[in-house]
Amino acid sequence: MNYRDDLRPWAVFRCSSDVQNICVARFRSRSDAEAYMSILRGLSPLSTKFQVVFDQKPAEVQR
Repeated sequence: MNYRDDLRPWAVFRCSSDVQNICVARFRSRSDAEAYMSILRGLSPLSTKFQVVFDQKPAEVQR
């Protein structure tokens, strides 16, 4: 994850039938991510599932 991704911790993921989930878009606020997800649900087939997650990298451990 790079600095730009740190500024946008809310992500919309497309949940696949296999193990792999795909990050579709990233947002600064949860409400923006949920609004985008609702648009995606309207444009995608009914079998496609999306999920909004808070995707922040863990703090680095200092020794």
